[in-house]
Amino acid sequence: MRVLLTTLNAKYIHTNLAIRLLYELNQNHDGLEWKEFTIKEPKDDVAEQCSVFNVVAFSCYIWNISQTLEVCKKIKAINPNIKILLGGPEVSYEYEKVIAKDFIDYIIVGEGETGFAEFLKNFPNVDQVPNLVRKNKEQIIANPTAPMFDLKNYSESMPYRFDKPEELLNKVLYIETSRGCPYKCEFCLASLDNKVRYLPDASIKATLLYMMQHGKVIKFLDRTFNIKRDFTLDIFKFILEHHRPENVFQFEITADILHPDIIQFIHDNVPKDLFRFEIGIQTVNQKANLEVSRKQSFEKTKSIIKQLDYKVEMHLDLIVGLPLDYWEDIKYSIEETFKLFAPEMQLGFLKFLKGTTMRNKEQHEFVYDPEPPYQIIQSKYLSKEQLADIVKLENALEIYWNSKKATHTLRYVANRYSIFDFLLGLGKYFGTIRDYHKYSLNDVFEIVTAYAEKEYPSDIVLKQLIAIDYYLHFKVKPQVLFLEEIARPERNKLIEHLKLNHHKLRFTIIEINFDFNHFVDTGIIQEGKHHFIASYNGTNKAQIVNQTALLVSI
Repeated sequence: MRVLLTTLNAKYIHTNLAIRLLYELNQNHDGLEWKEFTIKEPKDDVAEQCSVFNVVAFSCYIWNISQTLEVCKKIKAINPNIKILLGGPEVSYEYEKVIAKDFIDYIIVGEGETGFAEFLKNFPNVDQVPNLVRKNKEQIIANPTAPMFDLKNYSESMPYRFDKPEELLNKVLYIETSRGCPYKCEFCLASLDNKVRYLPDASIKATLLYMMQHGKVIKFLDRTFNIKRDFTLDIFKFILEHHRPENVFQFEITADILHPDIIQFIHDNVPKDLFRFEIGIQTVNQKANLEVSRKQSFEKTKSIIKQLDYKVEMHLDLIVGLPLDYWEDIKYSIEETFKLFAPEMQLGFLKFLKGTTMRNKEQHEFVYDPEPPYQIIQSKYLSKEQLADIVKLENALEIYWNSKKATHTLRYVANRYSIFDFLLGLGKYFGTIRDYHKYSLNDVFEIVTAYAEKEYPSDIVLKQLIAIDYYLHFKVKPQVLFLEEIARPERNKLIEHLKLNHHKLRFTIIEINFDFNHFVDTGIIQEGKHHFIASYNGTNKAQIVNQTALLVSI
């Protein structure tokens, strides 16, 4: 019997840890194979490759369930005798409609280790396979639940050893050191498993070492990595002892409980940008937090971020649509969070995941899409139109901040105006001119320039910063747009005075009304006549010429 463990990843660079773990535990089963696809691959091609197996087992998530079901239907059309088995968080709850489909044969709910091993051992006699959901004609049958899987069984685990080592370097590699979450946030599936269990220490370190040796970006799947002080410090020390210069490590942490010893360790030992912290702020509104059984101090979180952001790259998450979060509350959360100036600020929208208690909160008058990803449409607190507007704001945030197109501009706006109002207006304006997902680099800057001239016509600094962001975005000297360069005689005189290497580099020089270097260092606009100079070497992005440093050295 040939069995395929597979999934549809969101992108080629992603990897699926679940199917690797299941393959590792059952690698001695004759006929078992594993393979990954992506959601963008032609469904007919995926189905054709799967159709040579007797059983195909898919790992299912909110981002791939629709495409997975489409592939399953095509597999059955090719060969009705193939058995389709689904597993993963997206089919572990409210699975009745999925198992009822005539092209789905089985579902394993919850943790898959015990159920999948028993399925392989007993197939086609699956009546006693734990955690298995099946059907007998029109009747849906759920087999008894297996005891919680003992993670000690992973004492010698190293799931990435089945990959070709040379293929790991350009992929995102995932590792779990624990399962479960101590918190009970009602919108999150992790809240359903409040018992935190750790994998064996030797296994964690062996896997981590292998990932560091062969990979680059390593993401920890733990819902709150910093629950235990000693464990966190131990893993951090292990990473520092063995990491390679190109390695980057991402952790999901709860910032307001980060132990002072961990903070001090990072200050004293961790190189800049080796770690990335993903921090779920979600909302600054305490009433909304408490309504979803979430405890968090934004002031403590903000303090930790400010203490560590010079060393650690911060990724901050907000959720739009939580109960008791009105328009003004969301505006306040976005503005306060943005002013932390994290390199990435993710604006998500409340999703009503299967199994979460949020689905049963009728008092909030939630309306959400019945299809994945089950995103909020409206509620007692936000109208459909308001949510649609915030989607436009999110598009502007992605294009101009998270994609690093106009970071100096938006930093200035956040300190002088309402960043919420600016991004909302810009998002709306952008959508009237271009598709949010189809635009050129020139489009990005032409649109924000036109918007600034329309809404902030008297702000010369704003227009100059947009031009600066444009000129900094290239490796070679770009077309002159938005602001003209100074006249050639003055330009040549300045290059000579500053002793710039005009033989190897090219320069853009524009006259501005403030000290740009001072703004970069402090965020403060110091008015006066100055020059902005960007240098281009054709290989790297433009560099800002620090004139003060040059003048001091002359």
